[in-house]
Amino acid sequence: MDNLDISLLMTLAVYAGLAGLYLAVIPGILLFYLKQRWNVASSIERLWIYSLVFIFFPGMLLLSPFLNFRPQRREI
Repeated sequence: MDNLDISLLMTLAVYAGLAGLYLAVIPGILLFYLKQRWNVASSIERLWIYSLVFIFFPGMLLLSPFLNFRPQRREI
């Protein structure tokens, strides 16, 4: 019985880790990379990044309300 409990907990921990990686970590890194490279990316790099955006779209939707990438206000 103990062996079943440990394997169940390990399985749930692996699933939670993969879900966190898919929904938070990789989309967050991808969003910050997009912010840095938005104006200077080559066409091949842009194709690669947009394909990653397509793959990690659910995580991008979850993070987008909390991130603000608008330019800073200029002082005149």
